[in-house]
Amino acid sequence: MDQSRTYEDLESFVSSHYQNPDLALLRKAYSYAEIAHAKVVRLTGQPYITHPLAVSYRLAEMGLHLNVVAAGLLHDVVEDSGTSIEDLRKDFGDDIASLVESVTKLKHTPHYRGEERYAENMRKMFLAMASDVRVVFMKFADRLHNLETLYGQPKHKQIRIARESLEIYAPIAGRLGMSEIKGELEDGSFAYLIPKEFERIKEIMDVKVRERGAQVSRIIDQTEKLIAQSRILNFQVYGRVKRLYSLYKKMQRYGDDIEKIYDLVAVRVIVSDVEECYAILGMIHQRWRPLPGRIKDYIAQPKPNGYQSLHTTIFADDKTIVEFQIRTREMHELAEYGIAAHWRYKEDGSRDVQNMRWMEELVLIQKELESKKDFLEQLETMKIDIFKDRIFIFTPKGDVIDLPEGATPIDFAYAIHSEIGNKCTSAKVNDVIRNLDITLHSGDIVDIITDKNRRGPNQDWLKFVKTRHAKNKIRDASRSSVRSWLTGMLKPKEGIKKK
Repeated sequence: MDQSRTYEDLESFVSSHYQNPDLALLRKAYSYAEIAHAKVVRLTGQPYITHPLAVSYRLAEMGLHLNVVAAGLLHDVVEDSGTSIEDLRKDFGDDIASLVESVTKLKHTPHYRGEERYAENMRKMFLAMASDVRVVFMKFADRLHNLETLYGQPKHKQIRIARESLEIYAPIAGRLGMSEIKGELEDGSFAYLIPKEFERIKEIMDVKVRERGAQVSRIIDQTEKLIAQSRILNFQVYGRVKRLYSLYKKMQRYGDDIEKIYDLVAVRVIVSDVEECYAILGMIHQRWRPLPGRIKDYIAQPKPNGYQSLHTTIFADDKTIVEFQIRTREMHELAEYGIAAHWRYKEDGSRDVQNMRWMEELVLIQKELESKKDFLEQLETMKIDIFKDRIFIFTPKGDVIDLPEGATPIDFAYAIHSEIGNKCTSAKVNDVIRNLDITLHSGDIVDIITDKNRRGPNQDWLKFVKTRHAKNKIRDASRSSVRSWLTGMLKPKEGIKKK
């Protein structure tokens, strides 16, 4: 985000990217914010208005409804002036006022410290997502600019804000399919949390990009000429450099061996439709030899967060290895901005949320966790459910079940239905009978075998199941079983009369 954005930059961007935008609304919101923040200066020494301008510009880049862009300009006016939510409601309407009110509520947790503060911030983010996910988009834009200007904060606040960004905001962005936002949040946090590693990884990346820059440029040129010879007219080919934090995590998995990482610089191809994606995959494989086992079709089988693309890795002419990513423009927008792309340019602000069943669970979570103490106790389980990398498992009929990495057949059974879990006796994984505590992997086909006479789940399952849903259902069934047993024990026996 550019800190030097002016209102003229914002209006120019909106004018060129939105259809018939209400510029009068935008000017009114800016004027309102400019007056509210007139005497306020950020810790960086810049006028405060630079912050809401940066936030609003990012929301416009995401293509969100102009109400959200205007709310971005206004998101701090209640704190910095005598303006009330009712004033905003009167001047800008219910929708904008409600967005500003929700963002304001997310701001502070003054009575909490340490883990309690962390849990409270997470709880409030869940509440915001469950009520209106647009609030979270605004919070992402706000946090991104705060990370860029974090140098103005004292050291202890830098660490707290960076940790919160890495452990709460970035994973939520990932689950919403917003890879661009996730990557920026991670890199911005990485620089403050592990500065020595950040500099080391940055230096490695700089060297590798210089080494491979010419080679990737040649492949891009060759790919453009290859496609130009076909009937495909509208296409774009460019290089994509791996994010620093993503590289850091991958190097940890590969024993710090940079030579085992093939996607430092990938070639991305953007086309008009799905048919062209597969056509270009065929062209690439005719021109270069693909690596066995490195072709991934996320178009036919999207990731749980909705991500779609074709990935293939090839041996270049000089025997080096290069990854290609092929997708449509729509897939690209979804990959960059995830669920936010469903809101792009929707004049009625209507929601179009697909493959986000886990978000519906947020409302249930809030009802189940009545106290902050309960929330803190279940925080780790929830982090597994919501934030851990996802896998997709198939039923024998081809339905896809979205589970966290490390899930077992029991987690799968309860994800289908409580009774399937309660009556589960064994499981076939890819047509082979397997233990119920094995770890499932994406693409597995799982068939749960049940016994209708089974009384209920085995309490030992609690030792290995991963999801909060499965754990709760096992405990519920056990409590129900105990109640039934007690009722039977206390029921008068036949032939014995009550006195």
